[in-house]
Amino acid sequence: MMIEKRIIGILVLIVVLLSPIEAQEFNWKDYNVSWTTQSKNSSESMPVGGGDIGLNVWVENGELLLYLGKTGAFDENNTLLKLGRIRLHLYPNPFADGKFQQELQLDKGHIVLKGESKGVKAEVLVWVDVFNPNVHLEVSANRKIKVEAAYESWRFQDLFPKKKENNANSWKWAPPKPVVTHKDQVVAEANNIIFYHQNQATTAFDLVVDQQGLTTIKDSLYNPLKNRISGGLLKGEDFEYVGQRAGTYMNTPYQSWILKSKAAKTNHALQVTLHVGQQADLQHWKTALEDLATPKPSFVSLKRATESWWKSFWDRSHIVIQPGLKDPNNEAWQVGRNYQLFRFMLACNAYGDYPTKFNGGLFTYDPVTIDSTFTFTPDFRNWGGGTHTAQNQRLVYWPLLKSGDFDLMPAQFKFYQRLLGNAEWRSKFYWGHSGASFTEQIENFGLPNPAEYNWKRPKDFDKGLEYNAWLEYEWDTVLEFCMMILETERYNKSDIQTYIPLIESCLRFFDEHYQYRARQRGSKVLDDAGHLVLYPGSSAETYKMAYNSASTIAALQEVTKGLLALPEGYINAESRSYFQGFLTRIPPLPRRELGGKKMLAPAQLWARINNTESPQLYPVYPWGIYGIGKPNMDIAVNTYTDDPDVLKFKSHIGWKQHNIFAARLGLVDEAKQLTLLKLKNAERRFPTFWGPGFDWVPDHNWGGSGMIGLQEMLLQVVDDKIYLFPAWPKDWDVDFKLHAPGQTTVEGRLKDGKLLDLKVFPKEREAAIINLLK
Repeated sequence: MMIEKRIIGILVLIVVLLSPIEAQEFNWKDYNVSWTTQSKNSSESMPVGGGDIGLNVWVENGELLLYLGKTGAFDENNTLLKLGRIRLHLYPNPFADGKFQQELQLDKGHIVLKGESKGVKAEVLVWVDVFNPNVHLEVSANRKIKVEAAYESWRFQDLFPKKKENNANSWKWAPPKPVVTHKDQVVAEANNIIFYHQNQATTAFDLVVDQQGLTTIKDSLYNPLKNRISGGLLKGEDFEYVGQRAGTYMNTPYQSWILKSKAAKTNHALQVTLHVGQQADLQHWKTALEDLATPKPSFVSLKRATESWWKSFWDRSHIVIQPGLKDPNNEAWQVGRNYQLFRFMLACNAYGDYPTKFNGGLFTYDPVTIDSTFTFTPDFRNWGGGTHTAQNQRLVYWPLLKSGDFDLMPAQFKFYQRLLGNAEWRSKFYWGHSGASFTEQIENFGLPNPAEYNWKRPKDFDKGLEYNAWLEYEWDTVLEFCMMILETERYNKSDIQTYIPLIESCLRFFDEHYQYRARQRGSKVLDDAGHLVLYPGSSAETYKMAYNSASTIAALQEVTKGLLALPEGYINAESRSYFQGFLTRIPPLPRRELGGKKMLAPAQLWARINNTESPQLYPVYPWGIYGIGKPNMDIAVNTYTDDPDVLKFKSHIGWKQHNIFAARLGLVDEAKQLTLLKLKNAERRFPTFWGPGFDWVPDHNWGGSGMIGLQEMLLQVVDDKIYLFPAWPKDWDVDFKLHAPGQTTVEGRLKDGKLLDLKVFPKEREAAIINLLK
């Protein structure tokens, strides 16, 4: 696997170096984030990253600090660990007082820090190699200075998280036994520091398998926590280890291991290599780490390749509102800038083995700055580390289709692909039928979260079900990721053959499971019309004990149609015949009439309302059954404007997607108002550190839903047609480049309500364009 990744990295490096970089239509420097004062604490940090590494970077009291984040660093409790903190101090110190600047340079994917004090000027460049897991710190000064680099760990001893602190791991409010976060190992050598967390023999996986009665098939289940080691290596040219210190940052004690430059120089370079792997033998992990820390091409080539990757990334797509205005206080301008900044944060995990998490991604920080009662370590994030909530995760990945970031999407797709076997075992073991049973709130090993599954269950309760008022019978969220996979083939002609078994199994589950449930109730498995009886079900987490849920029916219809619409060769004749038959067994979408107006219903019937989602509008988004260019749009508009629950639940906060519904329905004023609220500057120093909303900071499903809504205001795809400006305010000038199906890009400018410089590639796709502002 390591060799394969290195080969891929080298091939991508060659392609990037040989690819011409087109000039931008606008100046990316307009969107750089620049500060001229130092930060109070980590909550005022700035994100940067690449590959699958994310850093929080800030200068506090004259010292540069970095949190190290990397995907996949799950401990035995399934916490997604930070891999430590780096503290940089310069002697004499140009950051002591005087002039200061910290700038995120989007076009290069760098952070540049400049300081000047008492005649000493210095610049520190922080960047992450996109193709190798290395963080680089380059220091240059106008006179010879010394540099001290400390690696800091708060896990220098065993920790014992209690109560709410366990929301960061799989145990949440219901740990089955006292929780221990076992200490890391830190080894200081002559000129480097190695640090790592090695998972204990017993992990969350083992306890959850026992809890859910799967011990007899345990050896057949995929286990991502076994033998997992997460850590890294800090080294510097002409640096030496000089000792240890202890201290407290915010509320958390730490110990530090210190490297210091041997001599004063005008230029210094440090590198942090991060590695996560499953190796039973520690020496094999260390060997892999050292191999990753040794650059194969020259340093200059690596840096140039990373800069070229970022330039190519920005050339893929953009939405620039009020171009040329550059007024940070103008909320419309902020919307365009923040769209770009959040896309940058997502791109920092372009090539991770695990998807970007909805509850902070790679950029979480000390929780006490978010909630003063959360005096926990920097590892904390609400709603779990290895626990994935599909209703939230989907909003992080849907916008990547129109932005053309197809290479960022496999991390999410492979998450489910790895878990397919475990999900199929659930169906077979509990109910004796085939198909993949993916629940909401699943662990990274494909089983329900143990707290949500519930330790205090009735003895005779179906072991395949979550004993939970919010999550019971909610199995349909995986289908949005199935649809995303299908859409990557439609948009980009991506080869999705490897994911076909996943899609087929997810659909087959609903066919077999609801016939199984019908047989438990009586002798007929279908209703009088020959349709499945989808009961008990769930319409999102909101309408519970639902009969024929709208979110489930819309998902089954569209994913099945998408599967059958694939080019020849993807599915065989037997599968095609089966899914054509299955399509006829899916019930029609439920409707209702309120106040004399026809509307979409969340389900045919339901027992109670548990949350505040609006799944009656899921046939509008993500499923596109109703909307602009589709029949009966008035029914969907009535639902948005007059359904009492929709009106009560409407908001821009967090995962709320009313901005997307409004855009899909062409409601310009509504879409504009909600988008201004959704994508305006966060209440924190970095403009896209939104939240906590319903989740955490940064709230990635807040940003993702904002991205989707803005894209849908600007461009919608209906069958073979491409609608421009379906919900776009005429007073917002915009430069844009977005992607559409058939490897199509649409680029242009709207100025004073008129479309200028329209460029469609390939050119023959111009015929598909419908300009709704004409």
